[in-house]
Amino acid sequence: MTTTYAALLRGINVSGSKRVPMAELRTVLTELGHTGIATYLQSGNAVFRSDGDDEDALAAALEQALHQRFGFAVDCLVRDSGYLAAVAGACPFPAAELEGKQLHVTFFDRSVGADRFADLGAEDFLPEEFQLGDRCLYLYAPDGLGRSKLAVALGRPRHVKGLTATSRNWNTVVKLGEMTRG
Repeated sequence: MTTTYAALLRGINVSGSKRVPMAELRTVLTELGHTGIATYLQSGNAVFRSDGDDEDALAAALEQALHQRFGFAVDCLVRDSGYLAAVAGACPFPAAELEGKQLHVTFFDRSVGADRFADLGAEDFLPEEFQLGDRCLYLYAPDGLGRSKLAVALGRPRHVKGLTATSRNWNTVVKLGEMTRG
């Protein structure tokens, strides 16, 4: 059975480093045998169809192919359309009432317990807030990610050590959900 997935690449095309042109990403995915390939923006978002059913194995194969092609490591997460729909549906914040830049989702390679972030006093960051979800973290940053003190705190090594994590704004989360459904 063919499944539609989104590949989320971490840390590419930022300030001129780890340059991965989207046309070449599409080529890499094609060479891996995937079909229905499309990219979104320049920040490492791709949608593809595959007969594979193991998201971790698909991500590992993509990481290896990218390393071979570009000569540097790129962390990747692969998530299917059902997961993306569930993430959108479980958002604990009023997404429809917010601007896309105010709401972000950090995707993790595995489940993360609240104890990992227990040292963060919620009241210290208000009006910013975060909530954990299924292998993700929702961040409400009313002034945007660039001004978010909570985003800085959440990204500290003690909170993300040992995880593969990559963030997308809400508009991108919604668009990837649409692309994987259609």
